[in-house]
Parts: sequence; C-alpha cells; structure tokens
Amino acid sequence: MRELVIAFGLFLFIEGILYALFPSKMKSMLKKLDLVKDNQLRFGGLIFTILGFVIVYYMKNKI
Repeated sequence: MRELVIAFGLFLFIEGILYALFPSKMKSMLKKLDLVKDNQLRFGGLIFTILGFVIVYYMKNKI
C-alpha cells in the first residue's frame, strides 16, 4: 500500500510540473483530446495500464 501512495504522489508531482511549466501547451493538448475517438483512448489506456503493471511487477520482483 505504501508503494501505491508513493506512486500516486509521483503522478501528482509530474502532472503538477507539466501544468506549472507549460500551461498553454497543456490547455492546447486537452482541447485536442476531444478529437480522439473513445476506442483510441481506451486502447491507449489499456496499453499504459499493462505497461505500468509490467514495470511495477518487474521492479517488485527484481529488488
């Protein structure tokens, strides 16, 4: 559970940095998100989920 909280904190940190450093670029990117089809978002989300799981699994079993 501790690792999950750390990962969430890291996620918030990275998101915050992006919005702080590039606010206009982030707004532009979010507007373009409306043009992406739901299936493309779903597929991308699934890929990132699997990739994240593999990274966490590998790191937990490697160290």
